[in-house]
Amino acid sequence: MLLMLMCCVPALSWGQEAEQPVVPVQQDTVMVQQDTVQHISKFQQLKQEITQRVIDKLNEPYDTTRDNRYWWRAMKHGKINFKDSTMGYPKFVMFCYNTYKWGDKAFNSYDTAYVVSTGKNWKFILKSDNWVDSYIGTPFKDVKTVMTSNLVSNIGVSLSFMAVSLGYSISISNLVHGGKVSNKADFSFTCARFTADAYYWENQNDINVVYTDKNLDDKRHEYRQSGISRKAMGVTAYYFFNNRRYAQAAAYCFSKYQKRSAGSFLVGFSLQHFDVKVNAEQLADESHDYVSEESHPLRILYNDYCVLVGYGYNWVLGRKWLLNFTVTPYLGYRYNILPQPGEKQSAISLNLRGRIGVVYNHKSFFMGLQGYADHHRYKRSGSRLINSMIEFSALAGIRF
Repeated sequence: MLLMLMCCVPALSWGQEAEQPVVPVQQDTVMVQQDTVQHISKFQQLKQEITQRVIDKLNEPYDTTRDNRYWWRAMKHGKINFKDSTMGYPKFVMFCYNTYKWGDKAFNSYDTAYVVSTGKNWKFILKSDNWVDSYIGTPFKDVKTVMTSNLVSNIGVSLSFMAVSLGYSISISNLVHGGKVSNKADFSFTCARFTADAYYWENQNDINVVYTDKNLDDKRHEYRQSGISRKAMGVTAYYFFNNRRYAQAAAYCFSKYQKRSAGSFLVGFSLQHFDVKVNAEQLADESHDYVSEESHPLRILYNDYCVLVGYGYNWVLGRKWLLNFTVTPYLGYRYNILPQPGEKQSAISLNLRGRIGVVYNHKSFFMGLQGYADHHRYKRSGSRLINSMIEFSALAGIRF
C-alpha cells in the first residue's frame, strides 16, 4: 500500500500542474472569439444602419404634384420612370433618353439565337502583355537586315463600361529597374454594328541587328544597338456586315456571349502615325558606315491614311470556350513628313493586320489568350522595310 501511494501521489500532482496553464489559454481564446464576434456584430450593425437610412430616405414623403419639377423630386427618391408621360421631363433629358433607345436598338441589337448579353455593364481586366517590334528588309542598298527589339513584358489593367474600354500597360523592367520606357495605352468603343479603337505605344529598348552586306564580305554580322526610340499611334474603325449574328465584343471586349459560330466581312478605315528617332551619339561602330545625318536617315516620320477590308469569325467551342480570328489588309496613302533630298513625300501604303483570341467564360469570371500582329510595308529612296509590331498577351477579368 505504501508503495502504491508513493507512485500515485506524484502522478496526481503532475496531472494537476499540467492542467493549470491550459485554463487561462482557453479563457484567452474564448475572449478573442468573443471580441471577434463583437467586431463583426458592430460592422453588421453599421451596414444595417446605413442601408436603413438609404431606404428611409427613398421612402420619405415628397411633393407629388405633377409639375415640371416632379421628375427631379421623383429621381431623388428612386422613382424614375421614363415610360410615364406625366413625369415632366425637360426636352433635353427626353432627347438624350430617346437617342439612347434608338442607338441601342439600331447599333446594338443581335439575333439572340447567336449572341446574348452578359447582363453586366462593368469589366475589370488584368493583363500580361509581351511584344516586340521588328524591321526586316534592306534599309540600305545591298544590305539585308533583320532588326528586332528585345522582348518587352508589360503588365497592365483595363476598365470597361458597356461599350467603352480604356487600358494601360507598362514594362515590368521599368517598374523594377526604371530607365528605358516601354508602355502602351488603348481605347475602344465596340457595339454590334461597328468598332473603333485608338492606341499608342512606345519602345526604347535595345534592338538586335543582324545584317549581310554584299559590298563588304557577304557574311552574317550581328550586334546590339541602343539609342533608337520608336513610337506609334493610330485610330481604326470598321463596320460588321453580319452584325446580327457575329459579335466581335464576345472575343475582345467580353461584353457578349457568342452562342453559335458565325463570321462577318468588315470594312473600315485606319489612320496611323509612326516615328523613329536615332540618337547619333549612341550608334554602334557597325552603324557609322551606313548612317549619316546628311542623308536624314536618323529620323523616320510618316502618316498612313488607309481603307481596309477583312473578315472575322467566332468559333464556339462548347458552352464556355470561344476562338476568334480576324484578318484585315488595308491599302491607302502614306505621307513622309521628313523625306530625303529628291524624294517624294507621298507613297502607297500597303499593310496587314491579324488578330486571334481564345476566351474561357465562367459566370462573371473570364480569362483568355490573345495574339496580334500589325505589318507595314515601308518604301523610300534606297530603303525597303517591313516594320511590324507583334504581341502575345494573357488576361483574366471579372464582370460586375
